[in-house]
Amino acid sequence: MMQALAGLTLFDGPASLIAACVAVFLVGLSKGGLGGAFALLGVPILSLTMSPVQAAALLLPVLLTMDAVGLWTWRGWFDRATLQHLLPGAALGIGIGWLTAAYTPESVVRLLVGVVALGFIARLVLTRGAGPAATKGQSPARGTFWGGIAGFTSFVAHAGGPPFQVYTLPLKLDPRLYTGTSVVFFAVVNVVKLVPYAALGQFTAATLTSALVMLPLAVISTLMGAAVVKRMRAEVFYPVMYVMVAIVGIKLVYDGLNALMTG
Repeated sequence: MMQALAGLTLFDGPASLIAACVAVFLVGLSKGGLGGAFALLGVPILSLTMSPVQAAALLLPVLLTMDAVGLWTWRGWFDRATLQHLLPGAALGIGIGWLTAAYTPESVVRLLVGVVALGFIARLVLTRGAGPAATKGQSPARGTFWGGIAGFTSFVAHAGGPPFQVYTLPLKLDPRLYTGTSVVFFAVVNVVKLVPYAALGQFTAATLTSALVMLPLAVISTLMGAAVVKRMRAEVFYPVMYVMVAIVGIKLVYDGLNALMTG
């Protein structure tokens, strides 16, 4: 069976298949609503056995399947105002990412996103002594800015989570509303990314077949993540999310610096 897979997919042995299963499972838990820390492990784990470009291209069809499952699972749970403020900027950010794809080092993008995420957490920690953090309201200007950053970093490095969270976490939405809004936002972003990814020649027959093999696991892991989030109270959900943002920030800064120093 492994021989047949090797001839049709990017999985040239048991190690690459196991790495793909682990990556897809962790990303699925994240897409179900458990935050971006797991999602950031997807491309690095796959990159242990294939090139980062192949890993990112393989994940996009899988992400679209997870988005479909997430949209069904969280149907009716989304904040319209948040999406209206974020999505136009995200489309612009994806366009900029497409135009600058050949000139933008992924390591620099990861480093910058990591610094933004850690700065957000540092500000939160430093202001805790002044009392509970105030809930921020909607802002078209902030939404367009952070939506643009999320669209750009999602296109270049599949790292759109931290910029999205910088805008949405201070809104302090109901956990289910927050998760549903996140699902809709990234579902739209991933669909829009299909066009430039295809134009850049990222989708080969082997890539698409590899993604097809991973689809059952993608569905199961996404449903598992959603089941956990639906049982979490807000006072548990938000501390978990902030910890996830901190972990993502550390991981991105480490990856970016490591790539710059060894590249």
